[in-house]
Amino acid sequence: MFVGELSLTGEIRPVRGIINIIEAAKAHGFSEIYIPVGNATQAALVANDIDIYPVQNLRELWLKLKSLSAFSPLKPFVENTQKDKHKHIILDDVCGQEQAKRALTIAVAGRHNILLQGPPGTGKSMLAKCIPSLLPTMSLSECIDVTKLHSLVRQTTQAITERPFRAPHHSASLSAMIGGGSQSQPGEISLAHHGVLFLDEFAEYPRNVLEALRQPLEDHQIAVSRANIKTTYPANFMLVATANPCPCGYYQSPDHTCNCSPQQLQAYQKKLSGPLLDRIDIAFTVNRPTESVLFKSTTISSPEQDSAKFQIRTALNNQINRYHNPAIFNSSLSSHETATLIQLTKSAKNLLESATKSQNFSARAFFKIIKVARTIADLESSDQVDEIHIAEAIAYRIR
Repeated sequence: MFVGELSLTGEIRPVRGIINIIEAAKAHGFSEIYIPVGNATQAALVANDIDIYPVQNLRELWLKLKSLSAFSPLKPFVENTQKDKHKHIILDDVCGQEQAKRALTIAVAGRHNILLQGPPGTGKSMLAKCIPSLLPTMSLSECIDVTKLHSLVRQTTQAITERPFRAPHHSASLSAMIGGGSQSQPGEISLAHHGVLFLDEFAEYPRNVLEALRQPLEDHQIAVSRANIKTTYPANFMLVATANPCPCGYYQSPDHTCNCSPQQLQAYQKKLSGPLLDRIDIAFTVNRPTESVLFKSTTISSPEQDSAKFQIRTALNNQINRYHNPAIFNSSLSSHETATLIQLTKSAKNLLESATKSQNFSARAFFKIIKVARTIADLESSDQVDEIHIAEAIAYRIR
């Protein structure tokens, strides 16, 4: 098979969707495929079971077909397990906020959606930007999935090997977020597949955009329907959001006076509907750090980052051993799977039952508490979910 865009100069230019083309060639029994050099990086992800020959122009192709030039097939992609330590913000860069870092560790370990609330300048956005440094390396199949999605949106010749961290501005339109347009392209939620969707200033997004997140947060996919086409894209992402309590940011703050009127406060808080907030597993209020913490000297070592990564690795291994599938996390369990696969001690059941009655938790919140508690237990390598795990999970529910 020969794939490429031929220019008038004889140059063979790269094309979109090369991974899909190679997979189709494999399915139809082709053993050799000639592709543009510009597509070689992405093609290396699926270079097994088929000989792939990158060529730059028609002359190179002619020499190969006439056996006048030595050509060797493209070598398969080799995963790089090493991350650039200086590329991302790490937990030790954030002053104080130990409890917030704990909540962040739990969220990453179980792929739970998390909302960080609090006044301006407390480090909410900085904490969220620490997540890429905590996420595990993508597997080969995940790299293929993410690269295929991104190649549909823009002309890219690079293989995507790091988990996506999408941070759209709050002025993003509905179609930009969920997908669509004349060609029914994937949106931000699909481009965050196998990664993180970060929404800074959560309440500043248009209400219709926020409400559109409800279905993909449950189903992990989005169906984009247009007049002449209907396409379903994957959208299995971890939602990370930050929000101020009011437009000025100082509602109920002990240090500042809130200048918002009751009408402004009500309109601001109404943007976040109950059904949307119910889909968030962990909510944590980030308070202002004290001056003594801010003046604390930093060290070259990163004990908090290393400790969090070790705990996350332990929790992920425990989940793999339990579910026998590296793609299944505690947060992705259905209600039936949660009830059958997660065991609670008697004291944990009593506490959860009491809290559900007193706080009037929904059925969704009930099962989310169990799943978050299971992740907390996984961080400690505990076989059963005990009362202390349920208590911490309940504390992270939105009140």
